[in-house]
Amino acid sequence: MQRADKATLRLASGLGLAVLIAYGFALPMPFVVCVMAVLVLCKPGPPLPLLKGAVAALAFAALVAAGVVMVPLLEHYALAGILLTAVVLYGIFMMGLRSGSPLTMILVVAFALIPVAGVADQALIGMLSLTLAVGIATGTLVSSISNALFPDRPEPAGGGASGAPAMTAAAARWIALRAMLIVMPVFILALTNPSFYLAAIMKTVALGQQAGETDARHAGRELVGSTLMGALIAALVWLGLSLLPNLWMLALWLTAAALWTGSGLFGTRRTAFRPSFWSNALITALVLLGPAIEDSASGKSVLEASAVRTGLFVGVALYAWATVWLLERWRAARIPAIGNTTEESA
Repeated sequence: MQRADKATLRLASGLGLAVLIAYGFALPMPFVVCVMAVLVLCKPGPPLPLLKGAVAALAFAALVAAGVVMVPLLEHYALAGILLTAVVLYGIFMMGLRSGSPLTMILVVAFALIPVAGVADQALIGMLSLTLAVGIATGTLVSSISNALFPDRPEPAGGGASGAPAMTAAAARWIALRAMLIVMPVFILALTNPSFYLAAIMKTVALGQQAGETDARHAGRELVGSTLMGALIAALVWLGLSLLPNLWMLALWLTAAALWTGSGLFGTRRTAFRPSFWSNALITALVLLGPAIEDSASGKSVLEASAVRTGLFVGVALYAWATVWLLERWRAARIPAIGNTTEESA
């Protein structure tokens, strides 16, 4: 079995276990726990040791809870709070690009979600902090189990793949700016109606991360296409779940979804899309399916609410595409202008 096949099986089995844990123990916001677990499962390299993962989850919870200090600033000095949030998100994106850490999205989600939740209800901060920390701990646990089930053979010394070239500071600054500009409008909208836009923030953060891995030519297909693919996956899982609505079927259907998207993500199935397309599609499916399950349990109209969320997500993806396109056109026009000015002065 090839390494890519094992990585796909680890993602599928890990997500299935995460679903059983999150929904079986009725954890708060279980779909957020599943999203955090997927982010941990997609991390390249060996899994985190359980003790180290637990310590990281506790440290992360404490760091996230510190976001409460942003709430009074956003409530009483909104403009200053929004600008400070933009600077913080820009810094996180840039450090993640420079370090290559796959867990950057977790930090961005935290620093975008916590202030918005605090503006709505400060009691939500504790719940979200706990949920995100439990998600990391769950991801560490299921990653260890799936790696034990499908271990990779140790690579011979000097035979491993060479790491990706380090990104230059200028490129990291530019991509971080693009990502921050994609996230901030939805963050501002979320301040007006936090309960409605919380899921949209998670989707927008995924788009901001994905936008850093694509260019203007492929941005539409990558950003909008992955959103529509995620909506299709969520619809198919919901239809399958409606045949026999129980926890085991939910875990099996999401395992199948992870198996299919993982085959594209890790390259076991040849596709025309990049790995970021498939990871974003899986995250979108989880973010759409989780609230739909909660709506069904509370007696709300699932179809109407899901249609609104899907429309919102597609609109956010179109905005992200337009942002990448406009910024790249502006940059392309600005660079020759700078070059011409330099030649004339010489």
